[in-house]
Amino acid sequence: MASAALLLTGASVSADTHEDNANVPTSPPVAEKREHTYTYHGITISDPYDWLYDKSYPEIDDEDVLDYVKAENAWFEAAMKPHEALTESLFTEMRARIKEDDSTVPQRRGDFLYWSEFEEGAQYSKHYRKPVGAPDSAEPQLILDQNALAEGHEYFRLGVLSISKSGRYMAYATDTNGSERYTARIMDLETGELLDDVLEGLRGGITWVANDTALAYTPATKEWRTLEVKLHTIGQPNETDVTLFTEEDQSFSVGAGLSAQEDYLIISTGDNETSEVRFVSAADPTGALTLIKPREKGVEYGVDIREGELWVWTNDDHINFRLAKADLASPGDWETVIAGSDDFYLTDFDLFQGFLVTEGRLNGLDQVQIRSYENPTVTNPIAFPEASYDAGLSNNPEYDQTVLRLSYESMITPDTVLDYDVATKTLTTLKTQEIPSGYNPTQYVTERVEIQARDGTMVPVSIVMRKDREQILAEAGIEGPGPLHLYAYGAYGYAIPPGFSTTRLSLVDRGFAYAIAHIRGGDDLGRRWYLQGKMFERTNTFNDFVDAGRGLIKMGYTAEGMVTASGGSAGGELMGAIVNQDPAQYGAIVAHVPFVDVLNTMLNESLPLTPGEWQEWGNPIESKESFAYILSYSPYDQVKAQDYPPMLVTAGLNDPRVTYWEPAKWVAKLRDTKTDDNVLLMKTNMGAGHGGQSGRWNSLRETAEEFAFILWQMGMTQEP
Repeated sequence: MASAALLLTGASVSADTHEDNANVPTSPPVAEKREHTYTYHGITISDPYDWLYDKSYPEIDDEDVLDYVKAENAWFEAAMKPHEALTESLFTEMRARIKEDDSTVPQRRGDFLYWSEFEEGAQYSKHYRKPVGAPDSAEPQLILDQNALAEGHEYFRLGVLSISKSGRYMAYATDTNGSERYTARIMDLETGELLDDVLEGLRGGITWVANDTALAYTPATKEWRTLEVKLHTIGQPNETDVTLFTEEDQSFSVGAGLSAQEDYLIISTGDNETSEVRFVSAADPTGALTLIKPREKGVEYGVDIREGELWVWTNDDHINFRLAKADLASPGDWETVIAGSDDFYLTDFDLFQGFLVTEGRLNGLDQVQIRSYENPTVTNPIAFPEASYDAGLSNNPEYDQTVLRLSYESMITPDTVLDYDVATKTLTTLKTQEIPSGYNPTQYVTERVEIQARDGTMVPVSIVMRKDREQILAEAGIEGPGPLHLYAYGAYGYAIPPGFSTTRLSLVDRGFAYAIAHIRGGDDLGRRWYLQGKMFERTNTFNDFVDAGRGLIKMGYTAEGMVTASGGSAGGELMGAIVNQDPAQYGAIVAHVPFVDVLNTMLNESLPLTPGEWQEWGNPIESKESFAYILSYSPYDQVKAQDYPPMLVTAGLNDPRVTYWEPAKWVAKLRDTKTDDNVLLMKTNMGAGHGGQSGRWNSLRETAEEFAFILWQMGMTQEP
């Protein structure tokens, strides 16, 4: 019997239908509207789908809620069933581009080389090690098999794998439901024994201290916040764990790690705009913590320690950060080593025995710079071969590192592992991602264009497409400009790099142009680029995306109604905003775990992330101005009676970042309000969280479903 909260229109079919299809819906579910209002700052909001938020969260046991989510899943399955062959074909070709029996390049840490391997057909990898200097024929030691750990679980993810300094112990943490509350175990790698120690509910990393006898870890509160660093001594009951640091501000989040020489434990706390850091001897972590500098709103800093000197990365006097150093005895007295620059955006630094490395972006392009301690203002940038690329330091665990491990890729160059010899300044390619089904980079072209947004700002867009795109489109019967897929994120200062994707080829090889819009809200062009897309400038992000698409149409890359778009999380919020603003531009939209109920989430301080997010979006509880501004763009609140493009929306029932009810409420409201007959689908992973299904093949199949939906809506379901 259908829930009273749900009208399952078309839920049954005729009596002579095959038994297997007896419960297949023929039209989408319609969620009941229940009167609910709230008032802040004299403004009253009606929210008739508030009931989809199960108030017992994180337990989700409201039958009405579950019935609705399941009904949407049933409608998704029914709508996609005619396109199963296309989905399977896409999945097959995507899988064929992945080397199934692949492995990472071994890297040294201490007395061992470590690497991971996938076996053919396996969903997850195995982790191995071998003593340094052992012959190639020597049998490696299997230290962790993710496939064995994942057995019997619908979802599995390895969060942390940490080897002790001596190499004897391994700590690892796993999540088996997508809630991102990890459970840590410890193994003695000399005996293969799994110790009795179990740490539950972890959210952050695990750090070996006290000469490998103890672990510093960050447990999550019931609200899924990290407000403590605790110390667990191997073999001791958890009740005796010592709290090393407690944060009182619910908007802050705590983390811990080791210094470059692994002699200090560094404990950091902060939100999206303010930092505070302490340190203590890693050999005696229960000793008195040394505060480096008290928190000051808007000042961010991160630190490392080398040879008794404190190094500090901070934005205290320049928006693009400077690098400074101080004496450990007076850690708050910072002396500039590398001044902040309007041109160079300093994003990170690493300290090694013989040199330091700075990373950042110059004119939006990644930089990896080698510098000497004697004259650190002189840069020796590593030269990369292409005009647009994604490059950076990879895994470099040794302090006495003379050869740096790097990662490199571009929109046409597959993922490449490089070694850079600092002394000789030479790059050596160790491995380039192999694509078994074949890939010829000369068949593709990548471009970087700038498009003027409505306020005059020039927004970069990276594009990749086939050189013979016109011929492909002609053979498919498409005249004029072809389809273009536009992707962006645009939040938290996270830049989307112009990197490589094997799955993307399934669109590009069918005649799509694929574009990444480097919109404000990311920090692609420096810290100011990020700040111009947050708080009371948030709508710049949405306008940039809409204007980038319009610009690409004007430049002839595509046409109105031929733009497809996707984004996830805050990028899903972007999808919700752009379809409210300019729905006619898009032929299909995919919104993954979309953060679309922005106002309600920012008003609910009991939710896991809300207090820490006020610095990003504003606090509508305290500020009428923030309330009004968020209301003006919140996708759920701004749904209106107009035509919307075809849309696919995803959610995770166990998602602690964007709770399942945000996409559920949004889809329910869209169904009730929109004036078109375009397809609107929602798929909720009932046993997963923010990242969708786990395992390389399960997640790949979800991408195949997404692309099948896009091709269906663009009328391109025939095989090329």
